[in-house]
Formats: sequence, C-alpha cells, structure tokens
Amino acid sequence: MLNPRIIPCLLVRNKGLVKTVKFQEAKYVGDPLNAVRIFNEKSVDELVVLDIDATVENIEPDYKMIEHLAAECSMPLCYGGGIKTADQALRIFSLGVEKIALSSAAVENPNLIHEISKSVGIQSVIIVLDVKKKKLRNEYALFTHNGKKKTGLNILDFARKVERIGCGEIIINSIDQDGVMKGYDTNIINKIRNEISTPITVLGGAGSLNDIGQIINKYGIIGVAAGSIFVFKGKYKAVLINYPNPDEKQSIINNNLI
Repeated sequence: MLNPRIIPCLLVRNKGLVKTVKFQEAKYVGDPLNAVRIFNEKSVDELVVLDIDATVENIEPDYKMIEHLAAECSMPLCYGGGIKTADQALRIFSLGVEKIALSSAAVENPNLIHEISKSVGIQSVIIVLDVKKKKLRNEYALFTHNGKKKTGLNILDFARKVERIGCGEIIINSIDQDGVMKGYDTNIINKIRNEISTPITVLGGAGSLNDIGQIINKYGIIGVAAGSIFVFKGKYKAVLINYPNPDEKQSIINNNLI
C-alpha cells in the first residue's frame, strides 16, 4: 500500500535558504546544503527546492547549486525555478534531479510539458499552481513570478489542460496561506481534486504536524508539503531544521496525533 509523502519545501534566494510569508518578507534561515544534510539524516520522503528569483529575474537555473544539492540529496529531489526550455530541464535531470517543477513556463508554453515528459516520463514533470483567493468571491486566481503576475487563466481549466498534456503531479501552492502556519486551504484542494485524477501535493499553511495529519486523513494518498514547520521551531520561530521521526510520521499517517 502506498503511503502519503511528507515533503519539506525549501526556498532559495541568492544561494541562501529563505522563508516567506504570503510570498513576501523573505527571511534568511541558513544554507540549503546544510538543510539537505540534516534532512538526509532524518530519512525525508522527498524534497522540493524552489529558486524564487530565477524566473522573476529572467536568469538561467543555477546549475552548480543544483548539482551540489543533488549530490548531497539521498532522497528524491524536485527542483523548480528559471526553467524555460526542454534543454534546461534535461540538463537539470542529468545533474541527478528526479523531478522538475514548472510554473510560469507551463503557463507561457504548455507544450513544454509534453516536450519534457516525452524524454523523461510524465512522473518527472510537476506543475506548480500558485493560487490566491479572490476577494468577496469563492474563486481563485492563478499567479506566476512569485505571485507578482496574474495570469487571468481559470485555474480549473488550466489544471485539466496540463493533465491532458501530460504532467505527473500538480502542486497546489496557496499564496494566502504561505508562511501563515494556520492550516491548509481545503477549499481549493477540493475544487482541483474534483476536476483531475493526477496526483496532487498541497503546500502552504502547515503550522503543526496535526495540520498535515488532517489533510492526509481527509484526502488519503496525497503529497503534503510544508516549509515553515520544517525550518522553524517554537512560538518564537527559532531556526531549526526538523522532520518527524518514524513513530511521529506513522502517527501522522494514522491520524493519531494529539
């Protein structure tokens, strides 16, 4: 039987590890390589690393950094940021990365999904949907470029489209919940989950292991990603790279946490 994946998500800016709140207020929290080494010791299911500046600044992925991260990683690694072409994606795969994450590139050139997946398989192509709830309406807008660029696309239509083209997974990343640590937005999860059969990972909002457990219990086999709870500890948010031990993880999956 497959188990849900509990996935730390690391944000990188200028080669440093940062954490944001609602895609703003990026706070430096350390060296991403050191974080990877600690996560190795804790037998993390999978790791997502997103370079939050590459696309915004229109620069190539930092291949040297990616190579160093992949060399250190003992768990499956997903990288996103600055990828615009199939050649760039294939170069990243050649460095030892198992998955690549596309956001703005998938919006601007949806055929890129097919170009990459036909070479490496759909399981290695992940689409990130950065979503924000519209004011006074039970609808959501799709953004790219760190939440700075509104696409105008219908999120559900776009999710169905990338599924048809051939992606292996969709990450629902809530801008409203990012770094707030008050729980996931289940409303947008429900909306997208009802429209597609592609595996979903949710990101944005986890403030405790209970928040993760509730999502797993509600939705079953699903990827649950988080940033803040895996880099901060305590009410004062002291920087401490952490991850549930095997017993805690089983309690999360079984929804036995208090």
